[in-house]
Formats: sequence, structure tokens, C-alpha cells
Amino acid sequence: MRILFNTPFKPLDHERLSGDVTIARDLYDYLIRRGHEVKPCPHVPALWIYWKPWLWPALALIRRKALVLARDFQAGMVLTYHTYYKAPDLIGPCLREQGTPYCIFSGAYAIKRSAKLKTWPGYHLNRRALLAADHIFSNKSSDHHALRRLLPDGSHTYLRQGLPVERFVFDPRARRAYRRDWLGQEIGGEERPVLVTAAVLRPGVKVEGVAWVIRCVAELRKGGLSPFLVVAGDGPGRKELEALANEMLPGQVRFLGLVERDRLKDVFSAGDVFVFPGINEGLGMVYLEAQACGLPVVATSHAGAVDVVRHERTGFLVSPFDMTAFASACARLCTDHALRREMGQNAARFVREQHDIDVNYAMMDSVLQRIVERSGRFPFSESLHQESR
Repeated sequence: MRILFNTPFKPLDHERLSGDVTIARDLYDYLIRRGHEVKPCPHVPALWIYWKPWLWPALALIRRKALVLARDFQAGMVLTYHTYYKAPDLIGPCLREQGTPYCIFSGAYAIKRSAKLKTWPGYHLNRRALLAADHIFSNKSSDHHALRRLLPDGSHTYLRQGLPVERFVFDPRARRAYRRDWLGQEIGGEERPVLVTAAVLRPGVKVEGVAWVIRCVAELRKGGLSPFLVVAGDGPGRKELEALANEMLPGQVRFLGLVERDRLKDVFSAGDVFVFPGINEGLGMVYLEAQACGLPVVATSHAGAVDVVRHERTGFLVSPFDMTAFASACARLCTDHALRREMGQNAARFVREQHDIDVNYAMMDSVLQRIVERSGRFPFSESLHQESR
């Protein structure tokens, strides 16, 4: 099957690796491994584009390029990763109008966005895309439930988020090497708990989340514990966080900067607990990656973690903004080695059993192929051939 892969929010080659880009790349790679021919769709930044009229001419050009590419490529399907009110899919519905089967992976719907002028255009453009799709796959249970208010049963499916689990495996050699680098030759270095957090350090909820972790570790040290904190990630908020760490935890925090995804397993292998509150987190791929390497998680029940962390089995999910509960969960894992080990083993097993990308996305692949087969014709009308000449 030939698939045109569309990403309205961020292009596949976006310079800043985030959860959205990671999920899109994993999906793209999965489709190729399944033997499909996949081409990225021409990209125009769709974020708030309905309030950026200077981008509308570029959108019109990109739309036309996408139509011509899909015709020349003989695309049997256009698959869009992630459409929502801020960055609605403006390409897929156009291709669908020309007869191309159209599906969405991660489509969000929130009727409350129709109540404000700022988000009203995005709400309706996103709604148009959702209604145009032949099928929608949701990787968040909350998105799946919300779509029931708009779409009939059978037109959308919940899929547990997939992870290429073979890329995230505990490495004992990395553990020894990294801990020796972080903790030196101090006595009891292996027993000293290492807390790991990872995020793109951009202003907003990411920086606030890491700052929360720094304050939490400071509280733990006030209570007589001695955890060491490792921060993986880079961004414009790094200096602010380094200043906070120097003030509250001098000499007890290591900032690693940007860590390539294939090296994250080494960092996670060297840690003992993964901690990040995840306020307003879209899904939280990093929770899956850390758990796959055997780390129990401490997060909040606010958003993305609830779909990928099992409370009291693979970690702890506490109420949002409750520092006492968050610190208590971290302290429990820092002091109870047996519990930490048990939860870590549960976490690695849970990801492999419930979130293996090759297992979870197989049903999606079957649905895509059935839709293309059911279309029964070359997916472009004669009018498009004439228009593009």
C-alpha cells in the first residue's frame, strides 16, 4: 500500500524532538517495516494558521503540491498523525474530496473549543477533518471517549500507544559506567537512589515540571534522604533550571543536555526511579521508554500518564499539584529497594506486554488495508488530473 503521511502540527524532521515527533516517527517507521511505501506529505505549519493570514498563500500552494504528489505517487491512503483545534488537518480533507481514502491517527475533539472566539475557527476546521475521515485511531482513552460525541460507533478505534520495545532494554554495563560518572567512587554509590527526569526544557509546563522535580528532591533531602537527580534534555529553560538546582541542591543534580533517543536507554538503565509530574502532558511517551528499561514512575494523574502507567503496579500516580503526595511516593521508592525492584520489573513487563508497537498497531494496519481495498478504484478523480495539468 502506498501511504501519504501527513503531520499538520510538526514535520517529521522537526529539529526539536518531542513526544509528538517521536510518536509520528515511530508510526512512520512501523508502516515502512510492514512493507508499505510511505512518503511524507508537504508540510505547512498549521499551528494557529487560521489567525495567520500571511501563511494562507503558502497553504494553498502546499495543498496543490500534496494533491499532485498523491496523484503521481498513486497514493492509496492519506494518513494524518494528530489533528486538533490548534493545528487542524487542512490537507487530508482535500484529498478525501478527490476520492482518496483518509484516516487519522490521534484525532482530538473538544466541544468546549467552540465557545471562544480564539479557538472557534480551529474547532470547526478540526471537526471538518474528523468528519471527513474514513476511520480515526485514538492513542488516548480520553480522546476516544470524546469522539463518541461526534462520530458513530465503528468509525473510531482506541489503540494503546505503541513503543519499539527492542530499542529500550536495560543495559547493566551502561548502568555501571553512568553511575560511576555521576557519583564517582563514593561508598554506597550503587545503593544511593538516582532519580531521572527527561523533558524538552522549554518555558511552560516542561520547565515547570522539572522545577517541580527539583523542589521535590530538595524536600526529600530535608527529610534525611540523599537522592541524586539526573535531568536529560535541553532547551531555552535550561539556565533557569540550573540556577534553581544550584540554589536548592548544590552538587546534587546533573544536567545531561540533549540525549539522543537511542542513548536514553543507557540513562534510564543507570537510574532507579523516573519522576516527572506530566501536567498537561499529551501522552507521555517518555514514561513508556523509562518503564521499558525497568524504571518505576512517579507522576500525576492529570493527563497523559494515566494511559501508560499502572498506579501501584508500575509506579505511583498522585493528585496534581500535591507536593506532599508526590514527595511521599518518591521517598517510598527511594527507601524500599524491594518495592522499587518489583515495580521496575512490573514496568518492563507491562510495556512489553501492553505497548509493543508491532502488536498494538497490527489491527490499525488491517483496517487501513480494508479501507483501501473497499475503495475499489484509483483514488483520484479525472477533475484532479485536469486541474494539475
